[in-house]
Amino acid sequence: MFIFDEAGVYTSCASSKLAIDNDIILVRLPANVTHYMWNNAMIKFNRGSAENMFESENDRAKSWTEGYNNSTIIDMENTNKIFTAAENQNTNTKTAAQIVNDARIQFNSGKTKCIKFRKQQLKNLLKMFEENEEAIENALALDLGRQKFTASIYDTEFTKCQIKHILKYLNEWSKPEYPPKPIYNYFENIRIQKDPYGVVLVLGPWNFPFALLFTPAIGAIAAGNCVVFKPSEISVASAKVISELVPRYLDNECYYVYDGGVVETTELLQQRFDYIFFTGSTAVGKIVHAAANKYLTPVTLELGGKSPVYLDDTVDIEIAAKRILWGKCFNAGQICVTPDYLLCTKAIQEKFILVAEKVIKEWYTDDVMNSPDFTRIISNKHFERLSTFLINQNNIAVGGKTDACQRFIEPTILINVTSDDPVMREEIFGPILPILVIQNVYDAIDYINSGEKPLALYIFTEDKKTKNLILNNTSCGGVTINDTIMHFVVNTLPFGGVGFSGMGSYHGKDSFDTFTHKKSILEKGSSKQYEKLFYARYPPFSERKRNDKSRRQGIMDVSKDAYEINIFKDQRTL
Repeated sequence: MFIFDEAGVYTSCASSKLAIDNDIILVRLPANVTHYMWNNAMIKFNRGSAENMFESENDRAKSWTEGYNNSTIIDMENTNKIFTAAENQNTNTKTAAQIVNDARIQFNSGKTKCIKFRKQQLKNLLKMFEENEEAIENALALDLGRQKFTASIYDTEFTKCQIKHILKYLNEWSKPEYPPKPIYNYFENIRIQKDPYGVVLVLGPWNFPFALLFTPAIGAIAAGNCVVFKPSEISVASAKVISELVPRYLDNECYYVYDGGVVETTELLQQRFDYIFFTGSTAVGKIVHAAANKYLTPVTLELGGKSPVYLDDTVDIEIAAKRILWGKCFNAGQICVTPDYLLCTKAIQEKFILVAEKVIKEWYTDDVMNSPDFTRIISNKHFERLSTFLINQNNIAVGGKTDACQRFIEPTILINVTSDDPVMREEIFGPILPILVIQNVYDAIDYINSGEKPLALYIFTEDKKTKNLILNNTSCGGVTINDTIMHFVVNTLPFGGVGFSGMGSYHGKDSFDTFTHKKSILEKGSSKQYEKLFYARYPPFSERKRNDKSRRQGIMDVSKDAYEINIFKDQRTL
């Protein structure tokens, strides 16, 4: 049992399943503490839920320790075991430079190029998710308050599906490709060999700390690269689980986890990697891209942006509202492809608000804050940023309740919003949905095109003309029609952004291709008879060679079948 205080006043009690010598632990913490390490376990504190639990500190201690023979009161004000998310302890035993150097030695040995080795590592990773599902779910609950059902589906099961898909097709994808060849290469062997890049850095985000770190890494491992994993320091509990599990399941010489915050990430970005994969904000993506430029390191940037929703009156408003709100409420809107704002007419807005109120109540009851199915905001910093969007109470049509102690923001719909409002100037990344009123589909297209290219676009219409009009006149990373987010989970669809929402793509085969260099190879014979076929390329360039246009053009025509042209004609005169 953990009891903790803020600025000397106990404000909440959080129970733990951890068995710590059957003790009741009373913990006194400074105000800025969010996490505490105990016996290699991570405890996260939620403040403010029982402010007036006891009249005095002595009464508090007596009440909680009564009936227990083994009890301990610990003052943690100065202990070095306490840390905030920004000061996340790391378990690094090597420097970034040492890790990259050691990984490169292993890559150069050819160890990771063996298909059998790659498959075994992927199977080990699959086993890691299968055997540690509870630990992963608990970490996500600590970091984000995520319910176990959603944690299982969208972090564990999603990642396992990606692994299984790649294992199924890895042999096929790894084989050399033999593309069509021009007639002048008829006697030559041309092929495309699939080579790994080398040592890859994968920088993961905090919102899906397992799925969005391991999904790209799966592709890197499958392609034969060594990988350095950098989990986000903001999702502290998840980062700790990752740091413990990866060394237990993956080859310790080829795959490393590097813990820490900004300092450690900066250290990593100073190293020479062969490929960098980053998922996160556009602002940080620019920093990663700039660091990669030093060595001309190729990068994939999975960023974000303001993903719009267009809604017209040809669809069932109740179904549309449910699907839009699901996309906005899932993980409390902390998803790179969450619907950011809604574009619709005034009449549709009024209908949508009525349905939205009903749907939110059905899902979370009248008391959303106490619903076990609604996620919390990741940190105080993000909570404060989102709260500024709710200052004008006149704009709130649905929801609007907040609780700083629990970092809770109710699903909220804003109306009377303009493009100049703060909520429309940046990606929201929270459970707040502004509605912008438009007159028609052309207004929607103009508004979408007036901003940066979004990562996702959602079109709710049954009208084919409207659908094609939006698809053909906007640019974005990906589209889901009459639903939200779902294009993200399809293995056979590449997922990625464009412009400010990112560069490059992954998922399924695209994950393998992203971390694979396609090496072009041409092999020809060296016999004298064969050499005569290409006499025309050597000086002197006689009149006869210059005038033989028909033969030269025929040989250079890639579209012609090899047997369309008799290349042996006049061979005796070569």
